[in-house]
Amino acid sequence: GGVFANAQTGNLVLFSIHLTQMEWARAAASAIPVIAFAVGIIVTETVRRRQKLIGFLHWRQGMLILEIVILAAAVFIPEGPLDSLVNVMIAFICSLQVHSFRRVHGHGIASTMCTGNLRSGTEALYHYMETRDPYFRHKYRCYYGIILAFIIGAVGGTASSNVFPEHALVCPIVVYIIAFLVMIKEDGGIVENYGR
Repeated sequence: GGVFANAQTGNLVLFSIHLTQMEWARAAASAIPVIAFAVGIIVTETVRRRQKLIGFLHWRQGMLILEIVILAAAVFIPEGPLDSLVNVMIAFICSLQVHSFRRVHGHGIASTMCTGNLRSGTEALYHYMETRDPYFRHKYRCYYGIILAFIIGAVGGTASSNVFPEHALVCPIVVYIIAFLVMIKEDGGIVENYGR
């Protein structure tokens, strides 16, 4: 549909361009994923504040289950006229992801975009080169590891989209299920390792 499902900055730029060119329908199409992203943040924050545990699960595990369910539903939506609906679903999922998982080993991260991680990682690398402090070595490795994981995911996503475009969303479902199982295995470490 010519919009970003994940990068809301890009959608805001598109929205502004379309407004300037008085292309109202295209401006609205660019704004809808932004609104879905904002709604996802509100949903995540509501769940986080109201219940730390959902049954026997930590609220972050509940968010992963919700992401898996939405992705699974999107798998069955055929390519074509409902593409914009899938974009909205992905934007919503990205907001759940980015707001639920904001730290890795105590470092604030963005799980669905790289610009801030690149800035923080490079800043830590600079400080490590200046001080040789192991804290900064750990920090830059953490950020660059997240960027590497993002690149691997983008390559895998592109490859799966090229090979089986109608079912490429199965790949992130598998990754989310693995993450969910890892969180169960780590049990009490969920808040410390994945929390704010």
